[in-house]
Parts: sequence; structure tokens; C-alpha cells
Amino acid sequence: MNWYLEVMKKYAVFTGRAQRAEYWMFFLFNFIIAFALGFIEGLVGSPGILGLLYSLAVLIPGIAVSVRRLHDTDRSGWWLLIGFIPLIGAIVLLVFLVQDSKPGENQFGANPKGV
Repeated sequence: MNWYLEVMKKYAVFTGRAQRAEYWMFFLFNFIIAFALGFIEGLVGSPGILGLLYSLAVLIPGIAVSVRRLHDTDRSGWWLLIGFIPLIGAIVLLVFLVQDSKPGENQFGANPKGV
């Protein structure tokens, strides 16, 4: 939960680097919260307003942590746009996001692992 809150505190910070753990824990908590909201809305018979509001609330932090994650692999945040290419773009982006940090300092800042 701490990783999720750290990302939310850096709401619109597109500079610096983010570790794999920071990105994937944010992704995991978003998935769990979205699943729970969908389940609750399904039980109540709601048209999905809560899920839509939650998605809008985490849109900017999600983009920001993705850009910082790409920075950690020594890539520009513009690589995020490759996800718009059907299937191949999503696969390439997934490969970029699961890669380990580039050791040492790069053009985007110091290694968040401290190594």
C-alpha cells in the first residue's frame, strides 16, 4: 500500500525514475481496487460511475509513474505512445516496463535503488 500512496503523492511528477516495484505495486493496487469497485457496482446494479470516477482519478498518476518507469530503463517517456500500436505496441511496452533498472545514473537522474 505504501508504493500506491507514494505514486499518488507524486501525482503529476514526470521527471526522475521509478523502480519496478513502485510501478507494478501501483498497477496491482489499481487492479484490485477496480475489481472491487466493479464487483460492488455489479451487486448494486450501478451503471459504473464509481469505476469511471476512479479511473479518471488515477489516470494522471498512472501515466506519470509509467513515464518514470521508462526513464528508469533509460528511455524517454514518449515511448509510452508505442502502446497505441495494436498488439505489438503493447508487447513492446510490457517488455520495456519489466526490464531492470539501468545501473548508475542516467540522463533522467540517479538510480532509485541506490546502486
